[in-house]
Amino acid sequence: MKDALKIFIGNVDDRTTQEEVTELFEQYGPVLSCAVMKQYAFVHMRGVDRVDKAIQELNGRKLHGKKMVVELSKPRPQNTWKIFVGNVSPACDASELRSMFEAYGKVVECDVVKAGLPLTAVTQN
Repeated sequence: MKDALKIFIGNVDDRTTQEEVTELFEQYGPVLSCAVMKQYAFVHMRGVDRVDKAIQELNGRKLHGKKMVVELSKPRPQNTWKIFVGNVSPACDASELRSMFEAYGKVVECDVVKAGLPLTAVTQN
């Protein structure tokens, strides 16, 4: 996706679908890709003017009763690694996983992708 800008959407309600997010952003131009995770999403679009307008108009807008946070995605810090952790109990949450990995280094990001599915931690030396 050369020349595409990545937009972060935070505070996303669990009921939100990829189709809903895509439809919202298509008002501002073609959506190249859209991924909805638990409580956040990413959209890729081209055109600084289109992206700026989408951010300006959608930031703070309610979707399923929750105000979205819409901003340019910030790149992951250098010297970080994304670690896939599979076969995790549905009872395990991000704070428990974070504390386990902090014994090995600073945890920059730790997310439960979906209840009962794998967790991801990003660590930095």
